[in-house]
Amino acid sequence: MIPRYSRPDMVAIWSPESKFKIWYEIEAHACEAMANLGVIPRENADAVWKAKDVEFDVARIDEIEAVTKHDVIAFLTHLAEHVGSEEARFVHQGMTSSDVLDTCLNVQLVRSADILIKDMEGLLAALKKRAIEHKDTVRVGRSHGIHAEPTTMGLTFARFYAEMDRNMARLKLAREEIATGAISGAVGTFANIDPRVEEHVCEQLGLAAEPISTQVIPRDRHAMFFATLGVIASSIENVAVEIRHMQRTEVLEGAEFFSMGQKGSSAMPHKKNPVLTENLTGLARLVRMSVIPAMENVALWHERDISHSSVERAIGPDACVTLDFALARLTGVIDKMLVFPENMLDNMNKFPGLVMSQRVLLALTQAGVSREDAYSMVQRNALKVWEDRVDFRELLLADADVVAALGEEAINEKFDMGYHTKHVDTIFKRVFGE
Repeated sequence: MIPRYSRPDMVAIWSPESKFKIWYEIEAHACEAMANLGVIPRENADAVWKAKDVEFDVARIDEIEAVTKHDVIAFLTHLAEHVGSEEARFVHQGMTSSDVLDTCLNVQLVRSADILIKDMEGLLAALKKRAIEHKDTVRVGRSHGIHAEPTTMGLTFARFYAEMDRNMARLKLAREEIATGAISGAVGTFANIDPRVEEHVCEQLGLAAEPISTQVIPRDRHAMFFATLGVIASSIENVAVEIRHMQRTEVLEGAEFFSMGQKGSSAMPHKKNPVLTENLTGLARLVRMSVIPAMENVALWHERDISHSSVERAIGPDACVTLDFALARLTGVIDKMLVFPENMLDNMNKFPGLVMSQRVLLALTQAGVSREDAYSMVQRNALKVWEDRVDFRELLLADADVVAALGEEAINEKFDMGYHTKHVDTIFKRVFGE
């Protein structure tokens, strides 16, 4: 990803330097295991570890690869330049390139997942804080973008928290799913390498040994991982779109923080645009872009082909780096978000009392009026509110049929705002616990 949408810790995981360091560790641990099994001389394994503090020369490896046209061979050649040709002659014994490439990729994905889990923890904390802060801040709920019934801003934050909490569970499962390694040799039969080598390497790298591999680790694992990132990205967009709608001039119930010196438009000095959440919508698209290719990587020819390779070289860093940035950005937006309770009440009262229509409808049916007649009685008054912006309650009190069915006191009682918020505590306990 471009630096504009990148954070250094995640970028470092996907740098060539980090990749070659992981490749080295895989090869060194494999040599160590083979020495333990008596397959190679101990002194050769020890010689490989002498390179543990080496900064591998990316330019030199690229130079070798320009000739060999093979990245793993280029790396092994460069490693031998540090270790010595004789000392390095048992490196990669019985292994195939995918043992190194696939195990390294999964190490990178696991480390990326660890950063993303920390990101999610920060976002969940921010959402919970704002949910509790605005638990009783009343705002109108909307369906199809149209006023529906009252809710609270706290419930809005709480439902986003619950969604992200589910995503946290998915992410942890995806981390577990991808945390496997394979050192099984050509076509995965261990014909030229002992399975105990794989077990040792995986243990040292914090992975589980892949139960059965071909020449590659099965790509359904990667498909599940990237699909999870795609779901999280969609949830980020879900929150971002809500904030963007809230910041519209006609609504203005919430807004991104606008810092001192910030400019909203090169042409119109009055502008305060929701640039961060619009950016998050775009970044979510980029992350989701990796999902279909990851799914298509599952079907490979026989024991392997490399149709997946070019895809993963792109989507691995791009999806992880982008999602890391997006989660951090959304956390900042939630932390600093401005909320305008007065505007929420003003918006709800643009059509005075109209949001109580269902309660009146239900009361009429409970009073013995058929649902069809009750709906007609309520709607004829509600439509006048739409047209003339008059008070819904006053219209009902002037409607002889409604008064006859309910009485004035019962009509007035149906406009108690607390009716709609009486179960907020119950919902909060379900989401956040006691």
